[in-house]
Amino acid sequence: MKQFKNLCIGCDHAAVKLKDIIVAFLKDKKIHIHDMGTHRSDVSVHYPDFGMLVTKSLVKGEYDCGILICGTGLGMSMVANRFAGIRAALCNDLFTAKMCREHNNANVLVMGGRVIGDVLAKEIVQTFLETPFDGGRHAERLKLFDHLGEKIT
Repeated sequence: MKQFKNLCIGCDHAAVKLKDIIVAFLKDKKIHIHDMGTHRSDVSVHYPDFGMLVTKSLVKGEYDCGILICGTGLGMSMVANRFAGIRAALCNDLFTAKMCREHNNANVLVMGGRVIGDVLAKEIVQTFLETPFDGGRHAERLKLFDHLGEKIT
């Protein structure tokens, strides 16, 4: 899991428990992770606020990789993918965690706290962090992908 050295994580109220499990899992593996909240499951928060905290810090270059968790993962992935240079992938299984890194060079892992259990979530995180980008034809496709916003406007 040495590929990413500086990670950050954020969640909404629906995923505090899973976020805390992931943070402890990574710290046990001696991986630095900055917990951007939320820290309370008893207070409803707006997931876009925490999605933007993590995503903006990646865009600024403060972190190499981010993890976002909300109830389903859908909202967080939608928020994160609004930012240029962010490739957020909603992964609720090991295959998508592997493929989003190999083929898409995803830099944000998104999971659904109400969708998956803690054991699977840890395996997804490990797979995501250990899988390298294949490059080659996939790098060519990412160049096309990165310029989509320019062509729309």
